[in-house]
Amino acid sequence: MTISPYRLGASLYMPAVRTDIIDVVLKNKIPGLSSLIICFEDALAEQDIAAGLSNLHTVLAVLRQHRHANHSHANCEHNHANRDHDRPLVFIRPRHQAMARLLVDEFDLSTVNGFVLPKFTQATLDEWTDILEPTQLLWMPTLETAEVFDALAMRELVNVLDTHPCRSRMLAIRVGGNDLLNVLSLRRQRHKTLYDGPLGYVMKMLVSTFGSRQFALTAPVCELIERNDILTEELKADIEHGFVGKTAIHPNQIDIINQALAVEATEYEDALRIVNSGAAVFKHNGAMCEPATHTRWAENILTRAQYYGHQKRWLTSIPG
Repeated sequence: MTISPYRLGASLYMPAVRTDIIDVVLKNKIPGLSSLIICFEDALAEQDIAAGLSNLHTVLAVLRQHRHANHSHANCEHNHANRDHDRPLVFIRPRHQAMARLLVDEFDLSTVNGFVLPKFTQATLDEWTDILEPTQLLWMPTLETAEVFDALAMRELVNVLDTHPCRSRMLAIRVGGNDLLNVLSLRRQRHKTLYDGPLGYVMKMLVSTFGSRQFALTAPVCELIERNDILTEELKADIEHGFVGKTAIHPNQIDIINQALAVEATEYEDALRIVNSGAAVFKHNGAMCEPATHTRWAENILTRAQYYGHQKRWLTSIPG
């Protein structure tokens, strides 16, 4: 089953030592969660790595048992597909390539959707390819190193990725905001969105570079846990720039992210008309709609609405 990057939504990072990961994945402990990332990198102290690996082994064993139990029921394939769609997607962020190789070689990752690749650069592409080639895992590289500030380096990277065998397995490219600020010896200002600081340029450049080649991107975390107003403003900019989801670090951010991803009624109506109209150009909701240039946008809007809904109001007759 093909997974849409729009299904990522609010991707919650969870340290690998968390003992409630199973409850989150299988028991809906965090309602509305679309995807989670079991983290061995920044969210885990060095002394906790062994405990995290042990916990991951337990989590994977329980997920396998749950999958096998589903297959034992009548109509197992249909039921299993529905349950897999209902539960959050599960990704692992290894600490480095050596840990990734350990996980691939020694862990049963059949219930994991993919890896988040930390500190991803063109120089690490061959090694990640060698590690992940034997698996079916999806890729989510994270752009968070000094090279990201170099527009030429990013253009070279997208040129390589666009024709690389990993292209079909690359679900989305993640942008690591805090790591990029760390490169500049900076920290996010408490009263501003990322777009109001030095990363504003980077976000726009990455969208232009990767989005124009049809790579999906997810937006950086807003670590201001108690500033929902800043998160809300930042989400408006994320969506305006075409990001398909956003990293979350606290469950309280999930509903806010999901609500922001819900499609506005006027956009939903425009999208329906654009994909169904036979006209070359027409006016709707006070704006020109031109299928030749707006169809990609419309298809993305309708896909987003499938996962996060749309604001409902009276819909006039839709062509087709």
